[in-house]
Formats: sequence, C-alpha cells, structure tokens
Amino acid sequence: MAVFFLIPTNYYLEVPGSAESLKPYVKVSGNKDDAKGAYMLTTVGVVGPASPALLLLSKVQAHTDIVSKQDLMGNDSSAEYDQLQAYYMKSAANNAVAAAFKAAKMPVKTEHLGIYVMSVLPQSPFKGKLALGDTITELNGQHYTTADAYVNAIKSKKVGSSLTLTYQHKGNTKQATGKLMRLPQTKRAGIGITLTENTAVTSEPKVTIDAGNIGGPSAGTMFALQIYTQITHQNLRRGAVIAGTGTIDSEGNVGQIGGIDKKVVAADAKGAKLFFAPNQPATKKLKHYDPNYVNNYAEAVETAKQIKTKMKIVPVKTLQDVIRYMETYAKSAS
Repeated sequence: MAVFFLIPTNYYLEVPGSAESLKPYVKVSGNKDDAKGAYMLTTVGVVGPASPALLLLSKVQAHTDIVSKQDLMGNDSSAEYDQLQAYYMKSAANNAVAAAFKAAKMPVKTEHLGIYVMSVLPQSPFKGKLALGDTITELNGQHYTTADAYVNAIKSKKVGSSLTLTYQHKGNTKQATGKLMRLPQTKRAGIGITLTENTAVTSEPKVTIDAGNIGGPSAGTMFALQIYTQITHQNLRRGAVIAGTGTIDSEGNVGQIGGIDKKVVAADAKGAKLFFAPNQPATKKLKHYDPNYVNNYAEAVETAKQIKTKMKIVPVKTLQDVIRYMETYAKSAS
C-alpha cells in the first residue's frame, strides 16, 4: 500500500500555477511602478515525479494534465531542464526590453553574443566537447552577427570537412575541432546541435528583470507591457489587475505557449480583470506540423466559460495590440 502512495513514477502533473505581480521582478532605473493594480505573469505548476495515488487523483481534477518525463524534459536531466528554462527566461527578458523600447520609439542596442547550445546529438562530432549552456562565438575564427549566419556558414561546407569552434563554457573561452556530420533530416553538413541566439540588450534607462525561480519564455509579453508603461510614464491599467501570457520576439510579435487553461485559472483566482492571450488561428501548415494544434486564444475563451469567470479574454498577435487595447481601456476607465 505504501508503494501506491509514495513511490514516484516517470510522470508529472501540470496544474494551475500562480499569477504574480511584475513589480518585484521588473526594475526600470529611475522609474518605480507605484500605481495601483498590477500587471501579472502567469505560470503552470509542475508536480512530481507523481506517485500512482497522485496520478489516480488527478483524473478527477479539472485542468490537470499527466505528462511523461520524456515529454516534459526530453533527454535532459532535471538540472539541465532547469538550466534551459532559466535561459528561456533570460531570452524572453531581453526580447521584452527590445520590443518595449522599439514600441516606445526609444533607442535600444542588441548585441549578438553567439549561438547558445540547447542540446548535442549523440552522434555529433562535438559530443563530449560542447554542452548545454555553451555559447559558440566563432567558426574557424570568424564571428557572425546572427544565428542564421552561423547556420548558413556551416551549411556551405562539405560533410567531413574540418571545423574549429570557439566557444564560452562557464565563463572560459575554449576551442574544439571536429569533422562536419551529415544531418539526418536535411542531409546537409552540420555540427549536430540544437541552437538559438544568445544576445545581450542595452538600454537607457537600464532595465533589470529577475524572476527568481520562474523559468520559460511565456512571460515575455507581460514583461514588455510592464516595461513599456514604465519607460513611457503611463498608467494604463487604472488600478486594475491585468494578467496574460505569450512569448515575444525583439520585434514585438506574440507567440503561442503551453498550458494556457491553467494560466487562465490562476489569473482568475487572483482577481484579474483582463487576460491577454496569443491569437494564432490554426492553419493547414500548423495542422500539418502539429495535428493537435489549438489556438491559445480559443482555448483560453473555452476555459473562461468553464470556470464562469468575469475576466475578459483579449486576443493579441503583437505588443502593439496589447498597447492599443490598454490605451483604450485607460480612456474608458477614466
């Protein structure tokens, strides 16, 4: 009997998480947000590894999903998963700063540091040399200014040709040389890693974002809204609690996230008046790549009906959509 209640499985539960004010997390030099109300980020709670008893109980709990360790973390360890989530948060913060300053028509500088290593394939010639968290800064002594430029430089070479990488590993500069492999899907030359851009953003006033143990990219849109209203000295929320979710890129485009039903529940529990939801309707192309694709906005609206909330679900595709809605809201609340 004890086994049923105590022994962990390889499954986790995703449950409604928290809705938290951004005031403690986002700091803009010389401009403190003392206005009433709050902009809030929302999270998905992860419980586990779950026991058999917890898995059974979850069957009767609304807005609770069972996910395997593989689906949640892939081949990463718990520590590697946490490290990757922390990077996603850092990247979201950088993109939010860039997007907010561009929306405010204020100068902002984005520096390309290199390409961030997210994973290394088992058959990669750089397996055992590169690791999650490394940043590649040069290919054969050449630095590039975008991730695409790095990828194109590698693709232009022949399978089997030698390549020397310069990279940062835990603050130290290192080099590794290997022969390019034939990538399984494209059949082109590659180094056998998954990657993303690693950037640094500089602005005036300076913006600092520290979300503590919260990871992932989905707070980007709300970070950007918080930053925008502070650097433009506007009180758009008029004392209300405003929640939302969505990734953001440096140009202000809002992207899909996971677990939006749980985030709607969390926001409602904190008394949010509005909830911004990414609106990317399903297309044939999206359905081709993901047959189970569901538009975040549609799912958020359905969840709002299920929990009978008075909170308004607002569809957005860009930061400008968010700003325009808040400007209209501020006028109507005056």
